[in-house]
Amino acid sequence: MTTVSELPSPLTLLPRAQAGDEHAMNHLLTAITPYVAGICRSITRDDGADATQEALLAVYRGLGSLREPAAFYGWVRSVTVREAIRTARRYGAESCCSEVDSQEETNPLDAVHISDVLERLSQAHRQVLTLRAYGLNEEEMAEVLALPVGTVRSRLFRARRRFQEAWQPSAA
Repeated sequence: MTTVSELPSPLTLLPRAQAGDEHAMNHLLTAITPYVAGICRSITRDDGADATQEALLAVYRGLGSLREPAAFYGWVRSVTVREAIRTARRYGAESCCSEVDSQEETNPLDAVHISDVLERLSQAHRQVLTLRAYGLNEEEMAEVLALPVGTVRSRLFRARRRFQEAWQPSAA
């Protein structure tokens, strides 16, 4: 049996998968599953497995529409975030977007404090902050959340302010 570490790079599998090679598609989806699952878990929490499955299915269905192989991971991220938010809405949005996974954390306690502060914010504010943490701009967030760009900008402004207000007592 082939392990994930023995699989070819997703970018080398991409052209073959787009051409209809089922083995290449299977290996490609296996290779990106940890990446997709990490994003889904941070957005949906308890429904991460369902969101991961939905996102991988969307990647499978939409792979033929990807024209620029260099944009593969950005495209996968966009598809994954969109599917994770759909799953969170479908299964109960109260648990949506409450964690931000960051490999750049230097102090493990910061992650605990960040999660605590995010828990105290409204769902709408958690959503925009989480999407921003994944690198989405206002236009991308508006598309994913099905909101006008102006609404996203105002939520992001308020979310940052509320986060900062909630963080200050924790920092002391």
